[in-house]
Amino acid sequence: MKLKVVTGKIGLDDHYRGILSVNKALTDAGMEVVYLGTGQRVDSMVEAALQEDADAVGLSFLCGGHLQIMQRFMNRMRERGLDNVLVLVGGVIPDQDIPTLINDIGISQVFLPGTPLKDIVNFLQSHKK
Repeated sequence: MKLKVVTGKIGLDDHYRGILSVNKALTDAGMEVVYLGTGQRVDSMVEAALQEDADAVGLSFLCGGHLQIMQRFMNRMRERGLDNVLVLVGGVIPDQDIPTLINDIGISQVFLPGTPLKDIVNFLQSHKK
């Protein structure tokens, strides 16, 4: 069965090239990608993950706000019973924020600019729940 990944960008950050590259790599690897685009809200991303019965959610950040947004996002995911969904964050994330995102907030993995796309594909394939 294909892995299904919902991707998008929460908030006003309109930089989308990176997430489109990731989406293509995931599709090329045989995954189904549901791209919601830019300007999403926390609730719209969570509801899409629920409606699509997603195996993973991928969110991209470039302009900051990732700690606060991801705390709200993960709280909503837990409230909706989506604890089993992998949550990946990519983009410009300061190194010092990565332990907080993974250990405190509960993100599955953070991928920084320059990460080989195959590493993201391999992570999803090997951590499928």
